[in-house]
Amino acid sequence: MSLDERLDELERRLVEIEAEWSQPDVASDPDRSRQLGREQSRLAPVVENWRRLRETRSQLEGARRDRDADSDPEIREMGRQIVEELEAAEAGLSEELRVQLLPHDPNDERDVIIEIRAGTGGEEAALFAQELFRMYTRYAERHDWKAEVLTANETGIGGLREVILQVHGDGAYSRLKYEGGVHRVQRVPETESSGRIHTSTATVAVLPEADEVDVQIDEKDLRVDVYRSQGPGGQSVNTTDSAVRITHLPSGLVVAIQDEKSQHKNRAKAMAVLRARLLELERSRAHEEEAAARRSMVGSGERSEKIRTYNFPQNRVSDHRIGMDLHGLPQVLDGDLDRLFEALVSTDQAQRLATLDDQP
Repeated sequence: MSLDERLDELERRLVEIEAEWSQPDVASDPDRSRQLGREQSRLAPVVENWRRLRETRSQLEGARRDRDADSDPEIREMGRQIVEELEAAEAGLSEELRVQLLPHDPNDERDVIIEIRAGTGGEEAALFAQELFRMYTRYAERHDWKAEVLTANETGIGGLREVILQVHGDGAYSRLKYEGGVHRVQRVPETESSGRIHTSTATVAVLPEADEVDVQIDEKDLRVDVYRSQGPGGQSVNTTDSAVRITHLPSGLVVAIQDEKSQHKNRAKAMAVLRARLLELERSRAHEEEAAARRSMVGSGERSEKIRTYNFPQNRVSDHRIGMDLHGLPQVLDGDLDRLFEALVSTDQAQRLATLDDQP
């Protein structure tokens, strides 16, 4: 199938989706509506550019005819300039469409669950985990996304041993998916009297949120335990058994949520995290080859892989996957991440385009 034929097919599919929206059974089916919405948001920009490219080609064909048909030198020169402008527009739209037609991650439009855990470095690592948590929360605020804490395990001095954050927003996963891995901080802790620089780490896992229709969970495969919520130091923070721990017996995955006072709400949050982890487990098993390819591009996002260093003495953030250094560390920790994300996306796209060009 040629590129033009493929684009025509996508245009027909978009027309089908728009027609399906008018059907009564779609309006009463939230899961189907959600699926159609995601597909429509993915196809609409591609089809819009395809229509613009067709119009540009038509204009270019006419401009070439006019240029070649006129004998007046001045008019021919004007025609030449118009042709050059349209040729540049055609080339730009064609390249943009090549990028848009790269294999699409079906999870890009999903909401996201971010799990942050303190790594090596004791209390300093927990404080760094708290700063990463704030960084992603501020990034969500900058984009008018909603960030919700599902569970947090705090230390006594303001750090976080573990926090699970849910981010709701269009395209949240498409941006935040590059954050999975080991984040390293280098700085002098406030408790360090000798001024020696310490290195600490925190791990970040980024999971696309799964709908119930995406992951089917049989109740008989679950063991659900309820208990009283515990705060820092083990003190009880609730007088009822509202905390919930769910064990998925076939996979061995365990999720515990205790932040809400309602056992029902804690269970719902725990199930959301469990579905996301099971979806990621399924994706990892099914896409080993894809994962190997991504590791050669911008990094796999594996939690064992060091992806970024935050160097306080030098006011520098270094992303090791793309060799990018940014100064202005406080701004990055305040959620100014778009420069990093744009560079990661561009590198990913360039590498994948090069792979396509190398294919016979």
